[in-house]
Amino acid sequence: MILRKKKTEASSETELDDDVIDEAEGADEADEADEIEIDPSEKSAPADREENGPFDETEANPIRPYIDLGGVKILPREGLNLRLEVEESSKRIVAVGLDYADSTLQVQPFAAPRGRGLWHETRDQIRDQIDKQGGTTHDVDGPFGRELMASVPVAAQGDSSKTRDARFIGVDGPRWFLRGVVAGAGAREGEAADKIDDLFRSIVVVRGGQAMPPRDLIPLKMPEQPGQAT
Repeated sequence: MILRKKKTEASSETELDDDVIDEAEGADEADEADEIEIDPSEKSAPADREENGPFDETEANPIRPYIDLGGVKILPREGLNLRLEVEESSKRIVAVGLDYADSTLQVQPFAAPRGRGLWHETRDQIRDQIDKQGGTTHDVDGPFGRELMASVPVAAQGDSSKTRDARFIGVDGPRWFLRGVVAGAGAREGEAADKIDDLFRSIVVVRGGQAMPPRDLIPLKMPEQPGQAT
């Protein structure tokens, strides 16, 4: 596993980062999900989340060799490269980037109310932002619940017709919300998407007992190096 750091100008829950959304050629169209009235405060998570993830710290297997990044723990696997994205102004780590299966998965853990979900409202905000940028979006039903598939414009030498595919996923857990942005092969159906889904499932969120306003980023940190004192 390779660990790299990347600097970014700013971060927010609905920010789109061109470096995070890798180029993906030949977009495959997906069928739009049927229009269903959804309570924006309703939690969204797989029915088997507690058994198969993404996990709360209290649900994770304690003997697995996780990489401790503070707000999340990542399970190492062959072919996985890890990047920490650092906000330039504050020098804080604002996201974890995982390069795997010809794809990029960016993850961010946020504090959330105990009895209220954030994903439905967040998905609407992401959709509005992409629409304002001239992109296209549609909801689909995926393995984690409702997902947002997007075609995002990319400014490249004045060619406004160029786009990149992105897949936005989110899971509401106990007092936390985990958001993922998938780019590359995993943004479309197929083996790469299945591998990214399995990677997202394996993530452990460490909410901690500290009081935090909803939507605040749960603090992330550099992993300890071998031999480093705890």
